[in-house]
Formats: sequence, C-alpha cells, structure tokens
Amino acid sequence: MATIGFLSSERSIAGPGFNRWLIPPAALMVHLSIGEVYAFSVFKNPLVERFGTGLTPIAIIFSISIVMLGLSAAVFGTWVERAGPRAAMFTAALCWSGGFVVSALGVATTQLWLVYLGYGVLGGIGLGIGYISPVSTLIKWFPDRPGLATGLAIMGFGGGALIASPLSSTLLGAYASNPVDAIVPSFLTLGAVYLVSMMIGAFVVRLPAEGWQPEGWTPPTEEETSDLQTTADVSASSSIRTPQFWMLWTVLFCNVTAGIGVLEQASPMIQDYFSGITAAAAAGFVGLLSLANMAGRITWSSTSDYIGRKPIYMVYLGVGLVLYFVLAAFGASSLVLFLLVTVVILSFYGGGFATIPAYLKDMFGVAEVGAIHGRLLTAWSCAGVAGPLIINAIADYQIAAGRTGADLYTLSLYIMVGVLAVGFVANLLVRPVDPRFHMESGSEREPEKESTASGQAAGSES
Repeated sequence: MATIGFLSSERSIAGPGFNRWLIPPAALMVHLSIGEVYAFSVFKNPLVERFGTGLTPIAIIFSISIVMLGLSAAVFGTWVERAGPRAAMFTAALCWSGGFVVSALGVATTQLWLVYLGYGVLGGIGLGIGYISPVSTLIKWFPDRPGLATGLAIMGFGGGALIASPLSSTLLGAYASNPVDAIVPSFLTLGAVYLVSMMIGAFVVRLPAEGWQPEGWTPPTEEETSDLQTTADVSASSSIRTPQFWMLWTVLFCNVTAGIGVLEQASPMIQDYFSGITAAAAAGFVGLLSLANMAGRITWSSTSDYIGRKPIYMVYLGVGLVLYFVLAAFGASSLVLFLLVTVVILSFYGGGFATIPAYLKDMFGVAEVGAIHGRLLTAWSCAGVAGPLIINAIADYQIAAGRTGADLYTLSLYIMVGVLAVGFVANLLVRPVDPRFHMESGSEREPEKESTASGQAAGSES
C-alpha cells in the first residue's frame, strides 16, 4: 500500500517547537470514534425487527468487527509503522465510516450480509488500523511516560460508548417515530461524524524528528534500566519467535477473557443477582462499568510508569482472581459488595488494554512496537469470542437445569478465576528477550543466516 503527498510519513515529521501535547487529543479523536463499537447494542433490537431474525445473527455483527480488529491490526501493523500515522489514520477513517455506509445500504435493502461486510469486515479493518496507529505514535512522543501516553489514547476507546450510546439513541428517536425506520439515516450520520473527527486527528498528528527527545530527558542506559526494559529493538517478525511474545499474548488473552465476560453480560447479570433491579438501574450499572473501564485505562497504565509493567499485571491478574472468587462466593449477598467488586474488575480490564503497549515497548523496543502490538491484538479477537461464549453457554446450561439468579453465573465466574491464574503464571514467566533477537544497525538480524561462528557464540550465550 503506497502513500502519496501529505499522507506520507516524510510529510508528517514535526518541525522545531512542535508541542507534543497536541498528539494525545489527535489520538483521542480517533479512539473516541472507533470506541462506538462498544455501543453497538443500541442498534440490536431495531436490527432484529428490521431483519426479522433473532439476537444471535445480529450479535454476530459485533463479533465479526472484534475479530477483524485483531486480524487487521496483525496484518497491517508493519504497514502502519512504515507508512506513518497520518496515512494509517486516514485509511482507518475511510474504512470505519465506509462501514456505516455499506451497513446502511444493507439495512435499506434488507440484506444482512451487507451489514456483516460493512460494520463487521470493513469497519473492523478500520478498528484495527485506527486502534494501533495512535498508540505507536504516542509511545514515540512520550518515551519518558509511555504508560501515561498509551492510557490517554486507549482511554478514548473505552469511553467512546459513553458518547456513542446517547448519541445513537438520540438519532434513532429524532429521525423517525419507529427506531427501525431511523437506522439508515442514523448510520449515515454516525459515518459522517466519525469521518470528520478521525480526519481532524489525521491532519493534526505528527511524527517526532529523528533523534528527537523530550526536553530535559535522556534515554536511560543499560545500567539505569530494569531487567525488563531494553535499550535495543526487536523487529515484528522476530518478536513472534520469542517466548516473551507468547507469554504476553497469554496475559492479554486471560485478562480480556475475564473482563469481557462480565462486561458483555453486565445488564442481565445484575438483574439476575438482585431481583429488585429495574432495567433503568441495570443500564446505569452498565454506564458505571464503562466509566470504570475508562478510568482504569489512564489510572493503572500511568501507575505502571512508576511500579513497572510486570508488577501492575500481577495486580490485574492476582487481585483480579481474588475478586472473581469473592464475586462468585459472596456477590449475591450484598449489592454494595457486588458493585465494588465489578467496578474494580472492569478497571483492571481497561488497565490491561492500556498497559500492554508500554509492556511491549519495554520488552521489544520502540522501532516496530506498533506492528508487534497489532500481532498481539489477535489475543483480543480470541478473547472476544471466548469470554461471552463461556458466560452465555454456562448460563444457558444452568437455565436448562432449572437454576435461576446468581446460580446462572457461579460456575463461569470460578472458571474465570482459573483463567486469571493461568495469566498470572504467564506473567511471572516473562523474562528479558534474548539479545540474539535484537535488531542491528536499523535492520533485523536473522539468526539462521548468521555465520557459524556467530551462531555458536549466540548459542553459548543463551
């Protein structure tokens, strides 16, 4: 994929005196836009009525978009690094907004496959490219505070639903008395709004010049870094050959599987746990969890700048599994306890997303961190299927067995305790990357192509 003119990486290099604090708002313009995917449930019932089908065929639209997010981030990650953030954000804007247009056509013609293609496939590609490009750029601008920087951007993705949900509901009510008749103009309006928002981000974003560093900050030497912070770089292709990549893949998968299982079932879960909860109160609970998800992304990722990435994931996974146990064993005994536990769990879920890019930067360097991040997001795709599947399948089984209330979720919550325990062990096993995977002189060193002498030396070192 070639880039031309003002979209090229060379044309987006910042000039002298550029304020790096303009980059977080540009990243937020993109992440707040694509964060609409978390508010897709607003359209569920109108789409069910429009296509005369059940909830599952409509829910597949969301699942396709999340799967495509991970796959496109993995496939296009290297291109994003090579083409630069402006071209990537521009492309993401076209795909994400184009997905709404294609979906509107599908709704207008009653062709569900077009909605799968539009919101699911095309929109999902926009999600993947739009998710990783601002994060990679922020890490380059904030080498002194990578956790804070990535938290600022990814906070927008978590909080996108807080804007998109009321906006979508307002549009559905404003365009027609029947929400079904308002789907097409609502999709087209959202596509236009997000196109403008993401394009503003694309025009504002810049790359730091070669050799730039924050005033008063100098890169740490090897003696000044911790064992899990490298001053070298690992290429994206080499990273997936390291055990560290797969340990972190497992860490992210476990953290997301546990979190998304609760988030996806939040509204029915609280109503099943406490019979007096109304639908309006349940919706307020979902909003509270969204705020916790959003706040956790900036709070916990910023904290990781001070205590380190590995320790913060010990908190996410270790404390998280204790909280899941408390929720399974005692959650139904107190509404206050239930709320406190689920809010903290969802803050860990958001924090895990926001901290993983900085963890990757520590392990693999900054040169191709965006491409490596893209490959790692395939864990999100898998978790986006596994988490809801575990919760819903077990709930259906319990209903068939005649159980009700909290009993629908107890077994699945204990399973989540086990999932988090696996992630906790994987995090404990993370070690520094073997130097033989490091890039040399700006290009990847291929271990299998080295001379016999070099190979023997590498082997003796390892």
